[in-house]
Amino acid sequence: MTQYLDTSILVAALTNERETTRMQNWLAGQPQGDLAVSEWVATEFSAALSIKLRTGKIEAAHRADALAMFAQLRADNFGTLPVTSAEFRTAANYADQHALGLGAGDALHLAICASHGARLCTLDRRLSEAGPSLGVKTALL
Repeated sequence: MTQYLDTSILVAALTNERETTRMQNWLAGQPQGDLAVSEWVATEFSAALSIKLRTGKIEAAHRADALAMFAQLRADNFGTLPVTSAEFRTAANYADQHALGLGAGDALHLAICASHGARLCTLDRRLSEAGPSLGVKTALL
């Protein structure tokens, strides 16, 4: 089964955070060809690094290094799942389920996984807990 990486895993693995070493070790231990991202992950990753730069949590050189590492990982190790208008409609339906507390981005991650039969891997407990009620397998790392 394809393991879809939520942005939280990649930010932790490629910047200096509490979970950095654990996420780097987890990624290194995954079988070749099992990991995937989407263009949405790439968008969120860039936005997260921009926020870290604006708030002084990283320097511009570190941001550039992390972006380059993400691009290299993506080219060498990650598949890219397409995002279609159908996934956006599904995400809207997921977001409509207000009790789940999903934001638009998290709903879209779950919709992509549902569409492609992928397991969502994340560090976000709420996102992980919302998946099964929507028929999406999740792994809280």
